[in-house]
Amino acid sequence: MPQKEKYSLLGIDPGSNVMGFAILEINGSKTKVIDMGVIKMAHLSEQQLKLKKIFEELQEIIARYKPTEMAIEAPFFGKNVQSMLKLGRAQGVAIAAGITKGLAITEYSPKKIKQAITGNGNASKQQVAAMLKSILKVELDDRYFDATDALATALCHFYQGKHLPGNGKKYKDWSGFLQDNPGRKG
Repeated sequence: MPQKEKYSLLGIDPGSNVMGFAILEINGSKTKVIDMGVIKMAHLSEQQLKLKKIFEELQEIIARYKPTEMAIEAPFFGKNVQSMLKLGRAQGVAIAAGITKGLAITEYSPKKIKQAITGNGNASKQQVAAMLKSILKVELDDRYFDATDALATALCHFYQGKHLPGNGKKYKDWSGFLQDNPGRKG
């Protein structure tokens, strides 16, 4: 499978008061942060207004940067049912914003994202941010962990290998894989 040339990924860290987003440009095997930030909704009193803002802001971001794929963090299990419902709605609206613009959507658990970035599924937000700074050679604002989490989600999606040569190919056994990947022999 040939590598895609230059394209962009949209990473989302969903939230009902603050939603993080990041645009990661992929050029072959190189990655570059194009933009990242947060959509703030705490000032809005009604849930419907928050959901509308999420949808409209993401539609605008997608129109501006033209990503082809969206990676979104899955809600984690919480004890507060009302918070989980609000987070699920926010995530659903974000997904709808991507779908209506034709983006391929992939969801990742927080543990999977942390594992992909740091090698530790239980890493702290600070550890994830430190690894992103090192990997991507960018400065990150410690006040906006939601944006940092969105960037981690986008990079996790890139790391899943869907964008690497030969990936997505199915093998019947190890011999076919090793034939296509001679450098992977131990």
